[in-house]
Amino acid sequence: MTDRFASLDALRSACANLPAPDKGAGAAARARQAVLTKPPGSLGRLEWLAEWLAEWQRRPVPRLERVLVLVFAGNHGITRRGVSAFPASVTAQMVANFAAGGAAINQLCAAAGAELRVTALDLDAPTADFTEAPAMTEAEFLAAVATGYGAVSADIDLLCVGEMGIGNTTTAAALAAALFGGDGEHWAGRGTGVDDAGLARKRATVDAGLARHAAALSDPLAAAAALGGRELAAILGAVLAARHAGVPVLLDGFVSTAAAAPLARLAPGGLDHAVIAHASAEAGHRKLAAALGKEPLLDLGMRLGEASGAAAAVPILRAAVACHAGMATFAEAGVDGKE
Repeated sequence: MTDRFASLDALRSACANLPAPDKGAGAAARARQAVLTKPPGSLGRLEWLAEWLAEWQRRPVPRLERVLVLVFAGNHGITRRGVSAFPASVTAQMVANFAAGGAAINQLCAAAGAELRVTALDLDAPTADFTEAPAMTEAEFLAAVATGYGAVSADIDLLCVGEMGIGNTTTAAALAAALFGGDGEHWAGRGTGVDDAGLARKRATVDAGLARHAAALSDPLAAAAALGGRELAAILGAVLAARHAGVPVLLDGFVSTAAAAPLARLAPGGLDHAVIAHASAEAGHRKLAAALGKEPLLDLGMRLGEASGAAAAVPILRAAVACHAGMATFAEAGVDGKE
């Protein structure tokens, strides 16, 4: 797929030409929900989730036999501006922790019955400080998108995406502002736990980046290259690949949602195949979800990243599929239906 993304225009074309859901499969799923042994709508969003999975998996009875969690890691030049409570060295250290099985995401994937894959993207070469230059060249951005795209295959039933990258809540805030308007004060939160002075630095860094790259803000892809990060670009590529392959997606928190958001700006319904797994405690996430017209599934006060919220939501989808596939109909159970 790298040749397909030889330019921003090629990527833009791939983002604009997106497969539609299978409305027939969705209608069949709704028809089944209507005759299962329960009052109509009594399982709430579990019913909607079953229908959503059916539409994007293109089968009336969806399945979750293979769930893949992709975590992408990248480093950011803006960390030298004091925007994080942790040093940039933590990114590589946490990647090693993932590999050793010691992180939260390892435990959550095991509990959810999901496969975890972690991809580190040039950790020894942080992106440029976006207050001084574009975070990535066009070639660097497209290479990261292609890495994410190539990590997704059509034989999975559900994709969860997450990230690891010290400084990337600042990057996400800048990208959200570029895509939906606003400034550092509106979008930037405390991230890993910065104090008031650190929060002020984050907001000033976002504002400086927006001013520096004002000419790119009208183009979602150019903005993502100028203000984003390699792990965000890879998430964009993975979510795009999932759409092309008919794979539904669970987005994690603020960073993952911001990373995928250019799709929603480039094509109507560009993120219809994606659900936001949880409402992050990071300040900008609820605002971003609202801007995208999406309601997160869970609200647990989480703000870890690394796809933790997405993995935590997988059992909810498994519950939706289990009820949809396993419940008896009124006729099968010999139960009188609604008169």
